Amino acid sequence: MELEKSKEFYSEIKNYLVDGVASSFHITDVEEAPLCVEYGKGSKVYDVDGNEYIDYVLGLGPMILGHADEPTDKAVIEQLSRGTHFSAPTPQLKEFSKKVCEIIPCAERVMFESTGSEADMVAFRLARAYTGRPKIVKFEGHYHGWADEQNITFKAETVAGLGPKNHPKKIYNVKGQRNAASDDVLLAPWNDLATLEEIIKENESQIAGIIMEPFMCDEGPIPPKEGYLQGVRKLCDQYKIVLIFDEIITGFRLALGGAQEKYGVIPDIGLFAKALAGGYPMSMICGRKEVMECGVTTSGCFNGNPVASAAGLVVLKELSKPGVYEQFQKLGEMLCNGFMELAKKHGFKAYAEAHSAIALIMFGVDRPVDDIRDYIENSDVALYNQFFVKAKEYGVRLTYRRGRIFLSTKHTEEDIKKTLAAFDKAFAGLTK
Repeated sequence: MELEKSKEFYSEIKNYLVDGVASSFHITDVEEAPLCVEYGKGSKVYDVDGNEYIDYVLGLGPMILGHADEPTDKAVIEQLSRGTHFSAPTPQLKEFSKKVCEIIPCAERVMFESTGSEADMVAFRLARAYTGRPKIVKFEGHYHGWADEQNITFKAETVAGLGPKNHPKKIYNVKGQRNAASDDVLLAPWNDLATLEEIIKENESQIAGIIMEPFMCDEGPIPPKEGYLQGVRKLCDQYKIVLIFDEIITGFRLALGGAQEKYGVIPDIGLFAKALAGGYPMSMICGRKEVMECGVTTSGCFNGNPVASAAGLVVLKELSKPGVYEQFQKLGEMLCNGFMELAKKHGFKAYAEAHSAIALIMFGVDRPVDDIRDYIENSDVALYNQFFVKAKEYGVRLTYRRGRIFLSTKHTEEDIKKTLAAFDKAFAGLTK
């Protein structure tokens, strides 16, 4: 695969843009240059060298309708002709707010921001304002944005580095982070009800909220154990704690109503972004009326802007069509089953699992993992990263390190067949 233009492009852009990328998630430490994209269409992206890739990154999740989706483009173009920003509510925002309240189980009232990190910040404030308590419980390996208070123990190199399960260490993931900002954040291991209850009892009457990815997507991904979410909901009811589901990734991907619909557990607050507006910047905080209207207000110049609202209405319409989630599951299972067959053929221990528009693949294990400790101890991330590089060489774009695969409504069975053919070649090139 020819990449000379991409390398030249990356070398030039570094003269102006820090690290040559707009986000740390856009670059890896196993490539000479990041993917430099010229354009995307449907399930594919094309780099500046003209190479085609079947795309399972999808903008890190937002492009659930695929790239350059025609109904979305049409709605956005129509809105552009009427104006892009008014600092005022619009008919599109009213309709969008009404529809998400109808679709998402916990949504009695909504607020809007522009990014997932901002939505997480608002949720922390809501929980504290509603309960009058200071502390928030966060789980190891769960990501809730880049703010100082939230970006702790998102990842770890070793299990020992995490510390004891009942008192995990706070790992600060970026330079310049103000450690004291997280003084009121308590850490807990995920998928472990007994330890969570122990931590709650140690801090009884101090905990305002418990926040989690209800299906852990950033490090893994890792589904909840059977009955775990129901158990956390029961603990929150018992100790009068606000339960927050960070569905910024899972929203509209596991089900139209998110993980809360899929698992039948309704949080007090739900957070949505990424796929919410089909590639346009928008995030949403939704939840029970009494929690949402406890006195916290949101500020932000672009909150609920009409362009994103217009795009979001198309997302809801397209995903509400019959058979969409059945097709996601069909394609995901086709991909995951094929991946595991190829792993067996080439003599690698690996595991894959499909969950609607999200799939996961891992090396080093042949079973689901329980939490980040299990993942760190038993999965082979280095081998996955080799696979990531090889797959890209054969025209398949995967997420780096995480083994998380996103599907769009534009992916087809033919895409999956081509992907598995590329995977076959990638497996053959791996070094054990």
